[in-house]
Amino acid sequence: MSSNQRKTVRDVMSSPLETIESDATVQEAARKMREKEISALVVLTSPRAIISSTDVIEAVADGRSVSELRVMDVMTTDVETVTPDLYMEEVAEMMTTYGIKHLPVVDDDYVGMVSSTDVTAFLS
Repeated sequence: MSSNQRKTVRDVMSSPLETIESDATVQEAARKMREKEISALVVLTSPRAIISSTDVIEAVADGRSVSELRVMDVMTTDVETVTPDLYMEEVAEMMTTYGIKHLPVVDDDYVGMVSSTDVTAFLS
């Protein structure tokens, strides 16, 4: 396959990007994920961070009150990111290497999200 036929992150990423503030409750994050039918949100903070459905499940399993717990208390920080021009094969390799399911797409600022679901759809 020639490089001009290969799919890039730009071809498959979810956009517009869904975000949440770090001081929102975990319950608000879970509701937004359910409403948007997604499994991760970019947290508007520095360093870069996300909250995923896995973070929410872990909080619930630990018996924490998600109606009071803040996103900042459970979010994953210093997340790996990708650029829109990265080839999907490289994304799949990154996800496997780092054991992650979501990669925010950054081009100076956030522009989208690529997930393991996107990679699976690309590969099928």
